[in-house]
Amino acid sequence: MLATILIPLSVAVAINLYQHFATQIAPDINFSTLTGEKIALKSLQGKPVLITFWASDCPECLKEIPVFIEIYQKYHSKGLEIIAVAMPYDPPNHVISIHKAWQLPYTIALDMNSEATHAFNDVQLTPTTFLINPAGVIDLKIIGKFDPIELKTHLETLIKG
Repeated sequence: MLATILIPLSVAVAINLYQHFATQIAPDINFSTLTGEKIALKSLQGKPVLITFWASDCPECLKEIPVFIEIYQKYHSKGLEIIAVAMPYDPPNHVISIHKAWQLPYTIALDMNSEATHAFNDVQLTPTTFLINPAGVIDLKIIGKFDPIELKTHLETLIKG
């Protein structure tokens, strides 16, 4: 009986991992980087932007780091920006340690006051990734693990488009 309930529930969750949007405009938010720089998301309009919410104690988030590094190295010269937003509860010293250990080439932001998580509809789960198209519209929201090939394919259409 329990399996009868859990199987449809797990299928429903899997279906909701990828959400495609047609017209949801990305929030007007400023990110605070590890170096204290402020980056306005609106200033990146005209480029595809990946925003990923992560935590230093999230195993799946840490598994995604090499993929984000690869994506950044391949697409940054074509305009892609990546901002990895550490969750508000994540101690900054842990975030800094991971940044140094992995030599992350993309922007790392701290969300100490929960401004970014609130702006993106109260992100609760990590990892949660948003792909924003050059027009400033959220094209894709991914909760949990993503398929790198599908993400790269989607990026290719935004970069060529």
